[in-house]
Amino acid sequence: MAVTEREITSAVSLTRPDGRLNRDAVGWTRAPLIRTDGIGRGRVGMGRNKRWDYWAVTTPSHVVAIVLSHIDYAGVNSLWIWDRVTGEEHGQDVTTPFGAGVRMPGTLGEGPATLRSRTLQIELTEVDGGTRLRASGDRVQVDVVANRPAGHEALGVVVPWTDRLFQYTVKDVARPATGTIWFDGVEHPVAGEEAWATLDHGRGRWPHRMHWNWGAGSGRTDGKVIGVQVGGKWTDGTGSVENSLLVDGRLHKISEELVWTYDTSAWLEPWKVTGTDVDLTFTPHHDKVSETDFKVISSFTHQCFGVWSGRVRIPAERGSAQWIRIADVFGWAEDVHQKW
Repeated sequence: MAVTEREITSAVSLTRPDGRLNRDAVGWTRAPLIRTDGIGRGRVGMGRNKRWDYWAVTTPSHVVAIVLSHIDYAGVNSLWIWDRVTGEEHGQDVTTPFGAGVRMPGTLGEGPATLRSRTLQIELTEVDGGTRLRASGDRVQVDVVANRPAGHEALGVVVPWTDRLFQYTVKDVARPATGTIWFDGVEHPVAGEEAWATLDHGRGRWPHRMHWNWGAGSGRTDGKVIGVQVGGKWTDGTGSVENSLLVDGRLHKISEELVWTYDTSAWLEPWKVTGTDVDLTFTPHHDKVSETDFKVISSFTHQCFGVWSGRVRIPAERGSAQWIRIADVFGWAEDVHQKW
């Protein structure tokens, strides 16, 4: 189903002085223009504020995921690695009461985001030409720069459920990655044409219960750098969607609610994501399962890693719209049920 979305081209605050949604911020951006200083400050929305930065680094040999988050009553942080050659995976989670040890800037890019704990340290810092991702856990260390090429664009979207509950997300795909990963003391260089970093940045106030899909991929097809970004369920009915295709650093917005088709009894069977302008198949290779159930608070996640193939029609900027072919672009697709 097509939706009508507004492109925002200048900086604007996500919240009004009273803490409610600033309707002037509802829309999408090509750069992180939305200011989010009002999230997590003062008594407004206490208990509903959610702030996080999720980074995934993918190479032909490894996938590393870093989570740094503050969800008002807890800091929920993790460092995870999957060896794509041996199949071994290892995760380390650190939850701190009321976000102890977590520091996050009010707005993306305006200071480092850090975790300091006894067993896990994370530091995400803007540097010249990119973002430096550093993490050190019990078996895994990371020191990688997510480079930002000149002209590189990223999707920002404000999703309004109500004036009290809303979300700002930045999905930044196909960032060339360079650096090093260490797993059990063994050094693995991060370099080359198939080393990528992807950011999921979130700031907002959420309903207690939510179900979402998210899919992303970074790679090359027909000599073009391709960044796939698709989502669903959580945005349905809001008038905003988080769907786009990045081609050689240029963002092409896809303004329609997409249909996700997959078998929840066979997660490693192909997934389909379709719409008027999207015809994608995701073929999973590995299912990362995460479950936490404290009744009032719970999370059930299947994040499958694999490859995207198919085609996406991008809007006309000069001349007629065109279909872009996508072949074996590595990434993930996930199904998440969350109570928080």
